Amino acid sequence: MKTTMVLLSLALLLVLSTNPLLGSAQSDPVLDTAGEELRTGVQYYILPGIRGNGGGLTLSNGNRNGSRCPEDVVQMLNDGNGLPATFTPVTNEGVVRLVTDLNIKFSASTTCGRSHVWSLGNNYDKSVDRSFVSTDGVEGNPGRETLGNWFKIDRYGDGYKLDHCPGVCSICRIRCGELGIFEENGIKRLAKFSEPLQVVFQKV
Repeated sequence: MKTTMVLLSLALLLVLSTNPLLGSAQSDPVLDTAGEELRTGVQYYILPGIRGNGGGLTLSNGNRNGSRCPEDVVQMLNDGNGLPATFTPVTNEGVVRLVTDLNIKFSASTTCGRSHVWSLGNNYDKSVDRSFVSTDGVEGNPGRETLGNWFKIDRYGDGYKLDHCPGVCSICRIRCGELGIFEENGIKRLAKFSEPLQVVFQKV
């Protein structure tokens, strides 16, 4: 009897860990600055939780490698709101929930003619031990080929933080990390493996 109960418990854990719909169904919703649930497809500004040291997140003119495309995700130097973004959870729910894999996409025109879905791509710089968030990601299609395009929102202080620790590939080995600001040559780039940036979400 005891062995049967252990096996049933292990089976339940396996189902929850491999099925994103079941595994995230119990997660609390993320709230915006008005205390309302974040909704899929609705535009929000991603703002620093503590104002006064830069504004919201936006796109740079080019990227850290000196190319014009794809554009990097950066923090505004002034207190502006930045660009509006939308969130699309892997669960296809209408509500954005904590620690659920999701795509983040800026709502903006582009001179690059590329996607504005956030992506880590292959832009890890060993010299500073950082991966930098840029665009040109793929929306949806969860799996090994799209690992760099999935992010999570979790509680942090009085607000939230952004993480990259995708669960869309059960057999992939991921080096998880928080997203924060890496300042370089007067530009505040969003980077993985940085001290987390506390953020809040303001509906446009």
